[in-house]
Amino acid sequence: MNRFPSELLSLISHLKKLPGVGRKTAERFAFYLLDWPEDEIKKFAKQLDTLKEKIYPCGICGCLKDSEHCSLCDAHLRDSSILCLVSSPRDVYAIEETRVFKGLYHVIGGLLSPLEGRSIEKLHLEKLEKRLHELAIHEVIIAFDSTLEGDATALFLKQKLDKLGIKATRLAFGLPMGSSLDFVDYGTLEKAFTGRR
Repeated sequence: MNRFPSELLSLISHLKKLPGVGRKTAERFAFYLLDWPEDEIKKFAKQLDTLKEKIYPCGICGCLKDSEHCSLCDAHLRDSSILCLVSSPRDVYAIEETRVFKGLYHVIGGLLSPLEGRSIEKLHLEKLEKRLHELAIHEVIIAFDSTLEGDATALFLKQKLDKLGIKATRLAFGLPMGSSLDFVDYGTLEKAFTGRR
């Protein structure tokens, strides 16, 4: 016999789909939501119901927007000679927090992973090639995770960009600020040496 009513079990199973949320955390969240005032629950439910309508990817750069205008792909506000490739819109906001990059972004929509069924066709390369020609890009910065999938995707795109005669660079990976060498793993140390400048 289940300990919880079926509706509560259904809510818990939905909450478990969130990253980093296991069964116990999902249960805690579910009971927390039950303690919310009814009007707060209704506001939250309405926001979830209209989430995809109000926040959606820009048809040009792939970043998220909530209005017709996308400030992240506006060539008047940003340097249109540099394009930063990212795998997901979330990466854009991490880079924007640094306030270092002033160019344009392009979200490719994932990384190559044959085991998970993510092939070249899923990368939306036709949109990328169109932008490269329209904007006369001089440099493409490849900003992917330092993983097997990120490395494979970066290598594939670098080869394509070389054929187009466009300079391609990759974010350096290595030592975190304030770290001590004896606490750094060998893989990170190797990246720091090969990516030195």
